Amino acid sequence: MKVLPFTIPVPHDHSIIVQDEILPHFYTYLHRHAEIQITWIRKGEGTLLAGNSMHVFREGEIYVIGANLPHLFKSDPAYFQGDSEREVHTVTIFFNPSGKLSALFSLPEMKTVKTFITQNQSGFKVPDSMYTAMAARIAAIQKASGVEQLYSFIELLNVLSATNNLQPLSSGSYSFSMTDPEGMRIASVYNYIMQNYSSPLTLEDVAMQAHLTPTAFCRYFKKHTRHTLVNFVNKVRVNEACKMLVNGSAKSIATIAYSCGFNSITNFNYVFKTITGVSPRDYVNSYSNTIE
Repeated sequence: MKVLPFTIPVPHDHSIIVQDEILPHFYTYLHRHAEIQITWIRKGEGTLLAGNSMHVFREGEIYVIGANLPHLFKSDPAYFQGDSEREVHTVTIFFNPSGKLSALFSLPEMKTVKTFITQNQSGFKVPDSMYTAMAARIAAIQKASGVEQLYSFIELLNVLSATNNLQPLSSGSYSFSMTDPEGMRIASVYNYIMQNYSSPLTLEDVAMQAHLTPTAFCRYFKKHTRHTLVNFVNKVRVNEACKMLVNGSAKSIATIAYSCGFNSITNFNYVFKTITGVSPRDYVNSYSNTIE
């Protein structure tokens, strides 16, 4: 199966798709599709890679992924252990405003919703304050059928379109015009880094995944992601470190630093503060204060 693009099968008698999945882990490849998706994480945690940005995700969150935005919900390593009994559970709504729903979105009454979708192509996380209400609406859409389902779907979009100050999942400078071959090449690089971040990563090894020379790869990667390779790898490692810091899966900060691919505590502390704005210890303290 191609990494990019990914085709969502749409039954002839439906305009939207509601997918309820319980799996051992999330789909493991970076992909994109023409449909916008609204994903309710009912169970599971890991890292969301969206465009050129990364975010920690956990159960009890809802994400909107824009059309053709390359993305990957990457399950934590614990899900892939041989004796793991963990599972993920998601409910996802797929819809394409330019497909079967094009006539609906062309109506003057849908102008506000259509504008909202256009302005949020980079996707966003639904604010935590809206989670309970939005989860209930998604559940209602899942249970409904026919006109009732479509009506509930329009209501959900109407509520979302009234939401302000949303933070995009991906940088506004990210290119959405990437060709399929380019997308597949970048996906191979992303997947390689995400699977090997805890080990030493050389420029030569990563460039090989894209079938480019190191010099050509540096230019290529920067052009398509707006990141240098070092910066991107550091973001992946710090993102993993953040999860370990708050879930208590390691005994010390030093253990976390080395398990995430850093070769010294000093370097880890410096990179962590550069990316997050706080030290690892302050990060843990701020998280503890938030949940108390």
